[in-house]
Amino acid sequence: MHITQKLAAAHEKGQSTFSFEYFPPKTAQGVQNLYDRMDMMHGLGPAFIDVTWGAGGRHSSLTCDMVKTAQAVYGLETCMHLTCTDMERSKIDDALKEAYNAGCTNILALRGDPPREQEKWEQTEGGFRYARDLIKYIKKTYGDHFDIGIAGYPEGPDETTNAEEHIVYLKEKVDAGGTFIVTQMCYDADIFIEWAKKVREAGVPESVPIIPGIMPISTHAAFLRRANWSGCRIPPHWSDALEPIKNDDSAVREVGCDLIVEFCRRLLDSGIMHLHFYTMNLASACKNVLEKLDMIPSAGSPNPELKPLPWRQSLGLNRREENVRPIFWRNRNRAYVQRTQEWDEFPNGRWGDSRSPAFGGLDEYGIGLKGTNEHNRKLWGEPKSLKEISDLFVGYMRGKVETLPWSESPINEEANVLVNDLVELNSRGIFTINSQPAVDGAKSNHPIYGWGPPNGYVYQKQYLEVLVAPELIDTVVERMNKDEDITYYAVNSSGELKTNAEQEGGPNAVTWGVFPGKEIVQPTIVETVSFLAWRDEFYHLGNEWSKCYEENSESRALIKDITQNWYLVNIVHNDFRQDQGIFPLFKGLKAPGFDGEPLTNGHHETNGKPEVNGLPNGDHQATSNSSLKN
Repeated sequence: MHITQKLAAAHEKGQSTFSFEYFPPKTAQGVQNLYDRMDMMHGLGPAFIDVTWGAGGRHSSLTCDMVKTAQAVYGLETCMHLTCTDMERSKIDDALKEAYNAGCTNILALRGDPPREQEKWEQTEGGFRYARDLIKYIKKTYGDHFDIGIAGYPEGPDETTNAEEHIVYLKEKVDAGGTFIVTQMCYDADIFIEWAKKVREAGVPESVPIIPGIMPISTHAAFLRRANWSGCRIPPHWSDALEPIKNDDSAVREVGCDLIVEFCRRLLDSGIMHLHFYTMNLASACKNVLEKLDMIPSAGSPNPELKPLPWRQSLGLNRREENVRPIFWRNRNRAYVQRTQEWDEFPNGRWGDSRSPAFGGLDEYGIGLKGTNEHNRKLWGEPKSLKEISDLFVGYMRGKVETLPWSESPINEEANVLVNDLVELNSRGIFTINSQPAVDGAKSNHPIYGWGPPNGYVYQKQYLEVLVAPELIDTVVERMNKDEDITYYAVNSSGELKTNAEQEGGPNAVTWGVFPGKEIVQPTIVETVSFLAWRDEFYHLGNEWSKCYEENSESRALIKDITQNWYLVNIVHNDFRQDQGIFPLFKGLKAPGFDGEPLTNGHHETNGKPEVNGLPNGDHQATSNSSLKN
C-alpha cells in the first residue's frame, strides 16, 4: 500500500502515526538480531518502516533482502531507500525490479552521500545527477506503482545551500513525482514548523505529507556527533539539561527522552501528524518516546487493522490476499514464507493440490537454526538426560527460556490457559511443540484470541503437537482411535505415518471466524501434505540442534536419538466447545527411562491392562488407523 494512502486514511480519522528507519548491519548475526528487533517493534504499530541504502550501493544486496523479508515475512509496509550516488543505471534497474518483486510499493529517492573514500559527490557515467532525475526515471519506468518519497532539509542540505534555497529544489522533486517528504533530523521545533510553513507557501500541496526525521537520544557523545554531522541546531535549554549529566548514560537517556517528547508534542500540536524515527537499529529509546506520547496501542485494546488474521499477514508480491495457513508453522513464520514464496497457488491462499511441487530441498530455502552453535548451547544448555531436556521444555512453557529449536519466539499469551497442562506433560518426557486452546465464540476484539473485522466472533479447536517416545506411540494411537472427536497424524523421521484421516483428505479447519457481511473465514488448517512437509523441517531442525554439540558428546547422542526415533504427533479435538479433550489421552504416560523406570511393552499398565483414556483397554473396542509410507 502506498505510504500516502495509508497515512491519509489514518489522519482522516484523527489518528497520528509513526514509522521507523533501519540500516543494514555488517554481520550475518547482526542481520538476524535486527530481524528479531523489527519483529518485536512491529507490535508498537508503525505505519511503515524504511531501510537505508549505503553510499554507492555498498549494501544494496542486503537492503533488497531486508526489504523482501520485512514485507513478506514480518508483514511490515516497507519503503526502500535508493540513491544516485556512484550508481550505474543497470544497478538502479536491478534494485527497482527487486523492490517490485518483493511487493514493495514505496521508494525514498535520494541523491545520497559520496562514498567515504570520496570527498565530493560525482555523477556516475550513465547514472543520474540529481534525485529529481531518479524520480522521473522511476515514474517513466513503473508509472504509479511506487509512492516516491523525497528528502527535505529544514536547516539546509550543506554549506552551499540554505534551507530556503533548497525549497526550490524540493518543489521541483514534488513536480517530478515525489509524493511525500522525509526530513533530515531536527531538534528545534520552531525551525521545523517555520520551514514546513514555507514549504506549503512554495506550492507543495497538503496531499504531500511533511514527515519530520527524529533521532532519539541514547548517549551524550552520540547525540553531539549526530547533531554536528547533520548540522542541526541544538536548542540552548537542551544543552543546559544534558551537559551536567553527560557522563551518566542512564540519566542522559531519561532526560533525552523527555526532550524528544517535548519536541514531538510541539510538532503534533502544529498539525504534523506523522513522526519518523531514526532508530539506529535500537528499540528502547523509540519505545520510551512513543509510550510517553501515548501512541502505542495498549494491551487489551487491539487494533483490528494490526491483526486481520490470527497469524502475521504477509505483504509480499501476490501474498496480500493470502488467507489460509497450516498451523504447524505457527512459531516459524519466516520459514513458512521462505518455503512457499515461489508457489504458483498464490494468491488463492489454499494449500493446493498434493501433486504440486510445493517444496524444494530445505537447504535451498536456508532453513535452519538461528544463531551460532555457541549461542544455542548457552540458550539451551548441554542436556545429558531426558530429565534435562524436560527441564528445558518446562522452562520454555513457564517463560524462562526464550526459544526452542522449533519455536523462534517466547511462548505466547494464548497458551496461558494451557500452561499447567503443558508443564505437566513436559515434566513426564512428552515434549510439546505447538498448541492452541479451544475457543467458543470469542469476540473479534478479544485482547488475546481476537482477530478480523469488528463485531465478529472467532472459534478454535483445541490443538496439540507433541514429540512422543516410540515405546509410547501404540498406546497413544489406541487412545486417539477410541475418541470419535479426535483427528490425528503421527509420523517419524523415516516417514511412517499413522492417521485416522484419509490420505488425500481435505483440510481440517482449526481456526475460523464469523463476521458481519462476510463468508466464514478459515485461516488456520491441518492437512496431510503440509504436515509431511513440516515433518521434514521438524526433524531437520532436531538434527541441527544435535550438531550444536561435539560429535561424541552425550548431548549430541541424546538429541540425535530423540529426533531420529521419536514420533511427531499432531492432534485436533473437533469439538470446539471442549477445552480438555486432548490432555487425558496422555494420562499416566511417562517417557521410558525418564527416571530410570522403563515401561513394559511400551504401555502404562493398570491392573495388567494398558490404560486407555484412564480406563483399562479391555473396556473399549479399538478402531483401525491407517499406516503409510511417505
